[in-house]
Amino acid sequence: MRLTNMEHRENNNHAVQEPDSLRARIRQWVEDKRFQTFIIGLILFNGVIIVAETYFVGNRSLQMIDRIIVWVFVLELVLKLAGFGYKRYFRDGWNIFDFLIVVGSLAFYSTPFVSMMRLLRVLRLLRMIPAIPALRKIVDALMKAVPALTGVLGMTMLIFTIYAIIGTTYFSEVLPAEFFGSFHASLFTLMQVVTFESWASQVARPVIHEIPWAWLYFVSFIIIGALVILNLVVAVILSYLGQEEEDLHSQQMERLFKENEELKQEMQEMKQLLLDQLKRNG
Repeated sequence: MRLTNMEHRENNNHAVQEPDSLRARIRQWVEDKRFQTFIIGLILFNGVIIVAETYFVGNRSLQMIDRIIVWVFVLELVLKLAGFGYKRYFRDGWNIFDFLIVVGSLAFYSTPFVSMMRLLRVLRLLRMIPAIPALRKIVDALMKAVPALTGVLGMTMLIFTIYAIIGTTYFSEVLPAEFFGSFHASLFTLMQVVTFESWASQVARPVIHEIPWAWLYFVSFIIIGALVILNLVVAVILSYLGQEEEDLHSQQMERLFKENEELKQEMQEMKQLLLDQLKRNG
């Protein structure tokens, strides 16, 4: 009778563990490097197909290949949902992003708007971001840097506003109206200056020829806008990239420590079971 009860419990445990075992196998499969490499290659190939369709509009073969690729992405999504479970899958923001892209790819087939169809297909290439760890790390760092960059952006807008007002006030009659004829035209001209796009020959030299002191205006704006502000933005982003690297390293160490503790616990349980078995045999 005792043996029967033990067998009954073992059968129940086997029935309970079987779905978990299947889920673990699916999760191991979708996390396999070869599977991930295949998906990345498929995304790149999909990009080639999208580019090719800009040359061969309405080609049936390319459209069929595109549909097959979409359904492969859907299959990948289903496998990930089965392997990770809904709660664990949607806990990661990148998985939500991936889910929306795949669902949007399915939706574009039913939309009557051609421009929307093309937009959704191009957005499919954004799946490269969560698929490639290096890109994912960069985007994560950029998202974390947004609060710090907000202050830099505010300072940049203030500087541009001040210089645009000065330029509109003093240089509107020196150059054609498209340069400093209005506030928004001055802002666009300053953007041209800060990106060094023909700023000396088209903007600075003609103004300085008419207004000699204007060199102070352009030199100071170049130093503040192009050198200080842009380097400050780069410094903020690099600092968050370094922080992201440290966070990733700490997460890896924490995971290894947790796995080590679980392994120790399993070994302790096996040791206890072995001692109990020896006592029963003795």
